[in-house]
Amino acid sequence: MGVYEEKKEACGTVCLKYLLFAFNFLFWLAGGVVMAVGVWTLVEKSDYISLLSSKTYAASAYILVVAGAIVMVTGALGCCATFKEQRRLLRVYFVLLLCIFLLEILSGVLAYIYYQQLNEELKQNLRETMTQKYQQSTHEHITGAVDKLQEEFKCCGSNSSSDWAESVWIRSREAQGRVVPDSCCKSLTELCGRRDHPSNIYKVEGGCITKLEKFILDHLKIIGAVGVGIACVQVIGMVFTCCLYRSLKAEPY
Repeated sequence: MGVYEEKKEACGTVCLKYLLFAFNFLFWLAGGVVMAVGVWTLVEKSDYISLLSSKTYAASAYILVVAGAIVMVTGALGCCATFKEQRRLLRVYFVLLLCIFLLEILSGVLAYIYYQQLNEELKQNLRETMTQKYQQSTHEHITGAVDKLQEEFKCCGSNSSSDWAESVWIRSREAQGRVVPDSCCKSLTELCGRRDHPSNIYKVEGGCITKLEKFILDHLKIIGAVGVGIACVQVIGMVFTCCLYRSLKAEPY
């Protein structure tokens, strides 16, 4: 019976090792996905981030990048700890898993909180940003972001094209008679913003606010889902790690 029990325990340890190794490989791939989502949000959509007064959206993406990088390192460490069967490495691996778990839960929570606040923030700040900072020498990045926003989403103004009547730039001589920026035009040409007729510029119900809000909400859902989803999968990894740790502790040296 003693020999049978020993064989049974050894078989269980081997099964746990390979399960944990398979988990770590998938975990490593997931880390790459998490980091890619964060980097993509920061690089591809950085222009739109500059239009937001709150840094929560960017913070969620940064957390994903950091968590993804740690995940990839942790996945490699987990494979090493699993094959070497060292309890010390397994302890370090478990602590790292726990830290990543908390980071990704935090990212998901931040995304959810900002999801609730986004509409109010856009209403309060986007119009002011567009009218007060567009084409101002100290806010060149805002000018580029607004032009990109209007061109890509085919919209004009925060709530409507009439918002541009309050623009500091539109009221100045530098506008050269424009009533809206050229980026509002359906066919972009120099000084096309002098005509604000619907045949010439985009007249979208709700303006750019509704377009930008939908865009950011969709990305917040992705950030939140990725963060919380990977975090939940990590619970399985922590359970496997604890089981392997206990089985190694029970085995004689």
